[in-house]
Amino acid sequence: MSFSEQFSGKVVAITGAASGIGLATAHLLAERGAKLSLADIQEEALKQVASDIKAKLPEAEVITFTVDVRNFDRVESWTRETVNHFGKLDGAANMAGVLPKSIGLKGIDEQDFDEWNHVIGVNLTGIMHCLKAQLAVIKNTGAIVNASSIAGLIGRVNNASYVSSKHAVAGLTKSAAKESGSRGIRVNAICPRLTDSRSGKIITPMSDASKNMKIDNEPAMKRPGQPREVATVIAFLLSEESSYVTGACIGIDGGWNC
Repeated sequence: MSFSEQFSGKVVAITGAASGIGLATAHLLAERGAKLSLADIQEEALKQVASDIKAKLPEAEVITFTVDVRNFDRVESWTRETVNHFGKLDGAANMAGVLPKSIGLKGIDEQDFDEWNHVIGVNLTGIMHCLKAQLAVIKNTGAIVNASSIAGLIGRVNNASYVSSKHAVAGLTKSAAKESGSRGIRVNAICPRLTDSRSGKIITPMSDASKNMKIDNEPAMKRPGQPREVATVIAFLLSEESSYVTGACIGIDGGWNC
């Protein structure tokens, strides 16, 4: 089977599909034949994504929904509407996430709780909402990929809310894999370093101390990763090529954490 047919007939739901890794995943899976249900909080940007995919691939089947993943009722409604439209759900890529404005600038003793609750609400509770809705309807032998981060595998200075949220996603992913394995459903997480995308650029206003940590902040490959490079790993984890992989948290960081 060629890559262009890898997801032929498969229905995949993607959150965070309007930008970054979610956007790259939407384009890649469409190229490989998937039917897509795209969700994001950015309504106009999401519509543009669907339009761009249809312009490039006129036969592609794409539907969009404006979804704030912190709202379980909306997540559940989107998931069920996806199944009603396509008749099933084969896979999901839960990529919606946020970075705190204070990343690299403020320690735990200065943590703002509104910001903490926002980061935890999107990055962790949002994925819990998606998993709860998806596991209720996903086809046996389906696959789910969650967005953790390389920050979900290590500790980082002045990054408590983000690191905590991403460690928790790793744990949630492993629990979901244990619970759903008997149904043939696989659940994995990707752990990328920040990619060269819109969200990646949010991290630029670092403290002087962080800017001076050149060795720690430079990956072995001496360049930033691209969203498409992460999307290819997501596609692998959603495909039958990874049929015996579940509960894994896969680093995609160009050798930064090695």
